[in-house]
Amino acid sequence: MNQYLALVALLVNDYDEAIHFYTTRLNFRLLEDTSLSPAKRWVVVAPQGPNHGALLLAKAADDAQRAAVGNQTGGRVFLFLHTDHFDRDYHRFRENGIRFIGEPRLEPYGKVVVFADLYGNRWDLIQPDYTQAHVAPG
Repeated sequence: MNQYLALVALLVNDYDEAIHFYTTRLNFRLLEDTSLSPAKRWVVVAPQGPNHGALLLAKAADDAQRAAVGNQTGGRVFLFLHTDHFDRDYHRFRENGIRFIGEPRLEPYGKVVVFADLYGNRWDLIQPDYTQAHVAPG
């Protein structure tokens, strides 16, 4: 069996502001932006590098969804962005105004820091240490 997680839906307030944030501040690629109706678009962004997954930016459509924007996991780290060069990406994100929650630290699974996206969702930026036994981050 060959399966993989292709997309994760991320609730956003506005397609264009989310596209701008992910493509300019985090340097993600815009993979698709297709209009489905006057109010709905299919917008997919992904980090640079191999295609290991992407985000479907889904505009909140009702009060319940709008209330969940920025807090889809109740305040826990939601997404985990792996990098092959932690210091390069950490400094680039800082220069791009990304808000970090805490300082970078070394953990058994690698070098990590928590940051927030434009809506407050928490992310881990991680350079995995594949020489150590993996312990789940978050």
